[in-house]
Amino acid sequence: MSFTRALRAVGAAAAAGALLFAAAPTASADQVRDDQWALSAFSADKIWQVATGEGVTVAVIDSGFKTSHPDLKGKFLAGRDFIDGDTSIEPDPQDGNNPGHGTGMASIIAGHGHGTGGGSGVKGLAPDAKILPIRDDGGKGMFGPAIRYAVDHGADVINISQINWTSESADSKGVQEEQEAVKYALDKGVPVVAGSGNDGKTGSDAQNHPAVDPGVVAVGAIGSNGQIWDGSNYGSHLMLTAPGVDIVTAGLDSDGYDGGDGTSDSTAYTSAALALLKQKFPDLTPGQLVNRLVKTAGLPASAKGTSLPDEHYGYGYIQPLAALTKDVPAGSKNGPLKIDELNAAVGKAKGGDASAPSSSPPEAASDSSDSGGMSTGLIVGIAAGVLVILVIVVIVIVRSRKNSGGGPPPPPGGGWGGGGHQPYPTQQPYPGSYPQQAPPAPGGSYPQAPSQPPYRQQ
Repeated sequence: MSFTRALRAVGAAAAAGALLFAAAPTASADQVRDDQWALSAFSADKIWQVATGEGVTVAVIDSGFKTSHPDLKGKFLAGRDFIDGDTSIEPDPQDGNNPGHGTGMASIIAGHGHGTGGGSGVKGLAPDAKILPIRDDGGKGMFGPAIRYAVDHGADVINISQINWTSESADSKGVQEEQEAVKYALDKGVPVVAGSGNDGKTGSDAQNHPAVDPGVVAVGAIGSNGQIWDGSNYGSHLMLTAPGVDIVTAGLDSDGYDGGDGTSDSTAYTSAALALLKQKFPDLTPGQLVNRLVKTAGLPASAKGTSLPDEHYGYGYIQPLAALTKDVPAGSKNGPLKIDELNAAVGKAKGGDASAPSSSPPEAASDSSDSGGMSTGLIVGIAAGVLVILVIVVIVIVRSRKNSGGGPPPPPGGGWGGGGHQPYPTQQPYPGSYPQQAPPAPGGSYPQAPSQPPYRQQ
């Protein structure tokens, strides 16, 4: 049994032939666009007036990519297959590990739709971004080689909507290589985004790599009402949440579409948001880009006042329009990313001092230096006093921000309220898969889609 699991909530695609969705009719393309509730929730039309992802490359490390899908033609750069060891990126239809998964993630990020003006089919949140396709299931070697390949071949953002081993069963050498690769990516200015997993659990049995690797942006899933999806793994490593329930994507068939739930989808939306930010703010570091998402994240009413980061919501759900347009100071180079922890882990694995600082220490002051007559001890004392004052100010600001929910509330008509999209009536979980979120209360911000057809669940 493979330890690599795609993050859609449906488990092995090999079982699909015996279930209802195998014979589900293909939905009309216009209905597909109507069912992309996340675009409405994000106010995507307003976002695309600011940024579309043009000039940005998102590496998608996944199961394979159907390049002939009409919603994705022309989106793929030359990639690599780490599974078969060649340059082919096409999915293997016989692969039991959800072969259509990579196509779906690419469409969430950079789908351009089709038809007149691209008005039909799936449209991604960053429709003008390019996809660097990397076919890889991690294996015991984890995702380290694929991450390094992505960085060396021009990726601006790396999306990993997969998990590979829990902390209890992970190969130690593979973890080390993967964490070194994450550090390599961040040092080169490339953020790495990964899904938290779909077990609805926390603790060691749900601490999945690469999401738990320090420095990685770990993402959970929410529904259209802003509530956390009950299949979303959680814990102290979770940083953000994004739409991951009732998500429609391009499918494995050349003109097909799939639907499903999972932190795979929320990861892809977060990567797309970072692509938008990268276009508008090309000089920001990965930590500063993520900081904009953190500082503008939202929370449902039921979670207001929660101390952040919360183990279920992280800092909240992403609001890309606010992240693009709000006045958010750049902040420190590392932002909310756990770079010190990453450096310590890498240093420890290499036999170095795990407590070593992440940057070079300042040069020591010389006792003989010209200090205006003040002794070295006095200078140190004054500096320590200033430092204490700064720490107190930072603590006050952080506590104030936490009490305010980590960011502004969703804009009227452009965020998540007390209701939302009607779940697809024919979507049923596979045996042994994850529970689905209960339907949101009626009367929400988003109209129910008429006559929703069933999609094959991915």
